Amino acid sequence: MHTSTIESLRQNEVDRRNIRIASGDAAEASAPPVQEGDPSELVGTALQALPPHVQLIEMGTAYWVSRVVYTAAKLGLADHLDSKPMTAAELAQLIGAHAPSLHRFMRTLAGLGILTEDEVQRFALTPLGAALKTGAPGSARSSLLALGSPWCAAAFDNLEYSLETGRTGFEKARGMPIFDYLAQHHEEASLFSETMVGFHSQEPPAVAEAYDFSGFKTIVDVGGATGNLLAAVLARHSEPKGILFDMPHVVCDAPDLLRHRGVAERVSIQSGDFFEGVPEGGDAYLLSHIIHDWDEGRCVTILDSCRKAMPPHGRLLLIEMVLPEGDLPHPGKMLDMVMLVLPGGQERTEGEYAALLGKAGFRLTRVVPTASAVSIVEAVPV
Repeated sequence: MHTSTIESLRQNEVDRRNIRIASGDAAEASAPPVQEGDPSELVGTALQALPPHVQLIEMGTAYWVSRVVYTAAKLGLADHLDSKPMTAAELAQLIGAHAPSLHRFMRTLAGLGILTEDEVQRFALTPLGAALKTGAPGSARSSLLALGSPWCAAAFDNLEYSLETGRTGFEKARGMPIFDYLAQHHEEASLFSETMVGFHSQEPPAVAEAYDFSGFKTIVDVGGATGNLLAAVLARHSEPKGILFDMPHVVCDAPDLLRHRGVAERVSIQSGDFFEGVPEGGDAYLLSHIIHDWDEGRCVTILDSCRKAMPPHGRLLLIEMVLPEGDLPHPGKMLDMVMLVLPGGQERTEGEYAALLGKAGFRLTRVVPTASAVSIVEAVPV
């Protein structure tokens, strides 16, 4: 097991023990401290079931970590520490911070494995911290800045409102739907598109590997933003060409990504509104995390646009987190809460997708799992 993984598990157990002690667990207070030892024993210790009240407290205080990491991204600490280690006092002069408070903050980041502190209190980036640099692979910084932003956090602040009304917390906080907001705030829209690349970074290669796209001549990526998924598919399958379709303020960032991925000459970029129609001429219509954004009525409208544009032999491919039935944990179940408070859409089970597709004139043929959290929902027009 990798050393950093072992240390992470050990630190997690230390943190959990501290919470148990703070919660009044006398037995834990008298227990010996966590020691270095056999990794398998450490893993077993880290995975031991916690008392119910401690589990709930951990859930309720998880935002402490998210706010710390968001602030580190906002201050650009990784960019400042990229060239050399610094003390908190040195860094404070660069960013205009209170040095003693900054030292405590950086010490906390070291405890999270993002920074490391030497014997003279200089801080440097760890491999985890390096991923927080601007432009680092995976777009972690952009993802943290968008998903931890005031406009995103405000949506969850109004979760109770969403439960009471069925309307989005975002609209209550900002007075308009999220996609209208992004259309009026281009900088946030670009950040959001980059966030989607980072947040779903494991999915494009998994989708490209799990499904055989080689038999298609033209793949239309509906609502494909910067073309991240389409580029992955075309890079793996040399035969098809692609059409990238999204709103004008969204596809404006696509040419650079497509050139960087080496597929720009095989992709035609078109802009428009998928509620009004989508490009014709494709034999596969790809919609990645589009249907989950909208209520049922607007989902049917989008799907109807695709059905009208595709030939009888065409395929509809929805890339979504298909929820398991019952109590099984799945990341899509938490993402469903994001859909509730932000755009007003929802995640669905296989049966719910089959019902939705039927209302739009499609028949679900199969659900193809991938090596990531998403599946490929395949459907044909009827």
